[in-house]
Amino acid sequence: MKLKISKARTQVIFLVISLLFSLPALAQPDPDPRAEVFSAEFDYTSKYLTINGHSLHYIDEGNEEGDTFLFLHGNPTSSYLWRNVMHYVKPHHRIVAVDNIGFGKSDQPRDLDYTFQTHYSYIEAFIEAMDLEDIILVIHDWGSVLGLNYAMENPGNVKGIAMMEALIPPTFPMEDAGFFANFRNPETGRELLITQNVFIENILLTGTQTRTMSDAEKDVYREPFTDVETRFPIYVWPNELPIAGEPARNVEVIENIGDWLRTSPHPKLVQYAAPGFILVLLLRIPL
Repeated sequence: MKLKISKARTQVIFLVISLLFSLPALAQPDPDPRAEVFSAEFDYTSKYLTINGHSLHYIDEGNEEGDTFLFLHGNPTSSYLWRNVMHYVKPHHRIVAVDNIGFGKSDQPRDLDYTFQTHYSYIEAFIEAMDLEDIILVIHDWGSVLGLNYAMENPGNVKGIAMMEALIPPTFPMEDAGFFANFRNPETGRELLITQNVFIENILLTGTQTRTMSDAEKDVYREPFTDVETRFPIYVWPNELPIAGEPARNVEVIENIGDWLRTSPHPKLVQYAAPGFILVLLLRIPL
């Protein structure tokens, strides 16, 4: 029989996740007091599972008598994103984190279109193959849409949701491409995201955090995308954002998610911190 961890302890885990999400938002003196919290080490055992004919990298560790936490990342990261959060969950709960197809240590098949629908088919099949039940989703960026779409379609298998920088209403769908315009232009987008690799070099590694990443951390994020042939998945994600009505299939997905969130009884933690991007810059909601 599965031993249920107390509601109070689960609430503590949510609180820790909230704290770690918000750490980059704090103005930091020198030396950085977060130095002991953040580590470049990914001290988890890599595992691989064949889904839709391709290998997905994942980790599955922790206390199986606790709840199951599923960590889903966005663009252009991987399960490595969660390395310093999962340590706090692992002693009392099961932690599962998977690299999206085309990202991290998962396969990078050249014949995929890497649309949201394709990514979702892999995540849905992964959850089914792993027989994950009563999931607590911890989600970021496009991982939020993947996780929330799963929750909407399988509400009985989701126990709670913690999210940051989620691509949900009222931020998306949006009418003006703004920041994303050059990425969505076929000519400039390919030049910026595939040739120049700006999503890695100029956004992720230098423009989206308030601390300086170590060389070891930067190398992990760079490693899956060392040549132009590997960067198509990064290019596709900005073009999947529902902007000015396109792509219509994703406008529908995210509008449906918004409707579901308004009525769903599931416990939800929306982490909102500044500096941020989705909520703070795009939506311009003041703290």
